[in-house]
Amino acid sequence: MKIFRHRGLIAAPYTAFHADGALNLGVIENQAQSLAKNRVAGAFVCGTTGEGLSLTMAERQQVAEVWVKTADPAFRIIVNVSHAGMADSQALAAHAQKIDAAAIGCFAPCFFKPAKIEDLIRYCAAVAAAAPQLPFYFYHIPSMTGVSFPVIEFLNGAADLIPNLAGVKFTYENLMDFSACIQFRDGKYDLLFGRDEILLAGLSLGARGAVGSTYNYVAPGFLRVMAAFHSGDIDLARKEQARVNAVLDPIFQ
Repeated sequence: MKIFRHRGLIAAPYTAFHADGALNLGVIENQAQSLAKNRVAGAFVCGTTGEGLSLTMAERQQVAEVWVKTADPAFRIIVNVSHAGMADSQALAAHAQKIDAAAIGCFAPCFFKPAKIEDLIRYCAAVAAAAPQLPFYFYHIPSMTGVSFPVIEFLNGAADLIPNLAGVKFTYENLMDFSACIQFRDGKYDLLFGRDEILLAGLSLGARGAVGSTYNYVAPGFLRVMAAFHSGDIDLARKEQARVNAVLDPIFQ
């Protein structure tokens, strides 16, 4: 299994459509080139921003295939394989491995939700096992799934149960939980921070990689946040975070 740690920014790209609702796969090459030009390190495809759960299985597989085929080998493609049904999640995971994606991510079932953390761990273990050669990331996004178990509890239970567990895409504001996950087993797992508007807070707790929708169009600003932070200029990092947030605020509204 390929194990690595993501560094820098990973965009959650939009899925493009024609006016009639059909996929516009021809746009993906331009998306990949634009992201690479802006020094984005990879893409998390068919996730929340990419509207993965609104696509058919065939559409999701087509999108993933074109991203992997189009992007430069150094540009890492993580495929979201989340689905309401375990068998479909497993099929998407196996497909991602077949097309040689860099990794897969999966969030909690969000219609019939897991009642206990053990249920969530077993679900993720079954999905991860369908692509044993790929790093598996648990995608924690309670705002969309309604499942808000502490991730540190997930890691405690999953660490010895999911051999290809690589880390977590952490899209939540519970920074105490995030910090505990960063420290878990001496920093063994890759914690990808998923709240763009508070990226600096994630960096201060040890994040080295981040996944977000706004990296599609304001990546240079966030790279300045990271550069200032890593150079030790915290005041400048705060100013750069405020600058990008000023751009994002009207968009979010």
